[in-house]
Amino acid sequence: MYFHQTFLSFIHKGTKKVICPHNGELIGSEGDLFIFPPGSIISLENRPLVDADYQADGVSIANALIDAVYADQPVTPTATGIQVVRGKEHKPEDVLALMKETLANTSLPEALRQHRLLEPLIWLRHIGVHLSKPDTDNPLSKVRSLIETDLSYAWRATDVASHFAMSEATFRRWLAKSGHGFAKVLLHTRLEKGLALLQSTHEPISNVALDCGFNTPSHFSEAFKKRFGIRPKEIRSREV
Repeated sequence: MYFHQTFLSFIHKGTKKVICPHNGELIGSEGDLFIFPPGSIISLENRPLVDADYQADGVSIANALIDAVYADQPVTPTATGIQVVRGKEHKPEDVLALMKETLANTSLPEALRQHRLLEPLIWLRHIGVHLSKPDTDNPLSKVRSLIETDLSYAWRATDVASHFAMSEATFRRWLAKSGHGFAKVLLHTRLEKGLALLQSTHEPISNVALDCGFNTPSHFSEAFKKRFGIRPKEIRSREV
């Protein structure tokens, strides 16, 4: 899984197991908060309870909000890894409640809404959490951003190399700095967008497959199952 922006995952039921390239295996349970920095590439597993499905809420944080709270902090690399705020000690559910209340209140003037959305970030900073902006010069980030402009397009390495004014060989070496090959980046970008569409829309799976660049729903389903361990038709009854 790849995160463009800082992403907060509040666990309500069950547990989340994350394999972080920098911090190893992390496990969170009910009440805990996972903080994924921008540019994170991780493997995760959401585990239900015996008598209840896994449940969580996720929030992406706009870079402008992070700038407003952390602008005076020294720059740290994304490689600091994933952070976990434990529920028993810090009660992050209270922060989520504040966010939901702010976003649900349609009568709030936009300026006041933005001000209130800073409060959870100020709290995170107060307890020692550092949030950073994405490294927009990272090859992986640049390539994924280009692919996302038209996921249904039949992207080839030569197309992307041309966009960045490189030969194909130079492009492949440049992208290899991120530790990933072009075919894998293309596939994962499409699948992760598919996951987001399945969770946030009611579009038929066949439409999602085509929108994400897959020729057939069956190809999408097979690749999705291999990537996430679950088929697309099952995902709408769960939360990541």
